[in-house]
Amino acid sequence: MNASLLCRLACAAAIGAFAAGLTPAHADSVASSASSAGSASSASISDSIGASSNSSNRDKRVAAGDYRVIDVAQAPAKLETTRLTLRPVAGTPAQEFTLDVPNRALAARQVDAGAVVHVNERVYGYEFAYADTKQPFFLALQDDWYRELGSRQVTI
Repeated sequence: MNASLLCRLACAAAIGAFAAGLTPAHADSVASSASSAGSASSASISDSIGASSNSSNRDKRVAAGDYRVIDVAQAPAKLETTRLTLRPVAGTPAQEFTLDVPNRALAARQVDAGAVVHVNERVYGYEFAYADTKQPFFLALQDDWYRELGSRQVTI
């Protein structure tokens, strides 16, 4: 999903709630919930992707393809965040890196060591999905896209 779509969804929720006769406070709550749903499973690339300590290069580039989870741990200095260390599976032209994921994004299904994660490169960043179902669980957004997701009060 792109930033424009998320903004449109939040606005549509607020307008729909208002049109249904809810008070403005309820409309704010609905819009806030829509915004929170997007942010729970996304973050900026600069806050999410890092070079692994085993990586010889500090480049943050990630390539589309499959990655094996070689370690799962609490992210240092980040509350409620899990750090996954991902190593490319044969044929994926990339290097090992870490991915910090908010725990809420993994609430429905955890990612364990040994699992395979599929990465899709998108215009807005990277989509991380469970390899077996291709169901996305996290978006690492380009910093400029992520800034566009910031909550803003809407007056109707």
